Amino acid sequence: MMAGIAIKVRDAEETDLEQIKDVLLNAYAQYEFLYPKEKWEQYKDNIEASVTNPKVKARIIAELNGEIVGSVFLYDSSEAAYGVSELNINTPIMRLLGVKQNVRGLGVATELIRASATWSLDWGSDTLHLHTTDVMASAIKLYERLGFERAQDKDLIKEDAVVFSYRLLLKKTTLLHAT
Repeated sequence: MMAGIAIKVRDAEETDLEQIKDVLLNAYAQYEFLYPKEKWEQYKDNIEASVTNPKVKARIIAELNGEIVGSVFLYDSSEAAYGVSELNINTPIMRLLGVKQNVRGLGVATELIRASATWSLDWGSDTLHLHTTDVMASAIKLYERLGFERAQDKDLIKEDAVVFSYRLLLKKTTLLHAT
């Protein structure tokens, strides 16, 4: 949390789902120009479907002045997150971290990641995973700054691209002790 900025992080409620969808579409819209129209529409459909996916273990939102400005979803395994049991990730996986474009730089993503780490630790896990691509370079910088390390053994190959795996060792991270 930045000085003077009160970011409230909480579990999402059923009544928050439409706002979460709006936040995610706003957050990921910056990547639209990178995809052919058909692929972008498919990506948007996947984002929208994730909002009500029953395999999500936790939906965490961030509010600023009473408005939902960010969200992240936690899954309890690679099977739940991607339908890929071969990755053999049986600890929480963070997916679809999104922050509205007009409030970036205020610490919202950091607070959502911190909450994800706390939730994961509370569930008895010692590791939090995520997957991302090189297109999301600013996100990768944030993850690495917060202590995530590459986990190449858990990378995914999707079509002709590598989806990079990162992990945060929860019992060693300083993220949970920072204010």
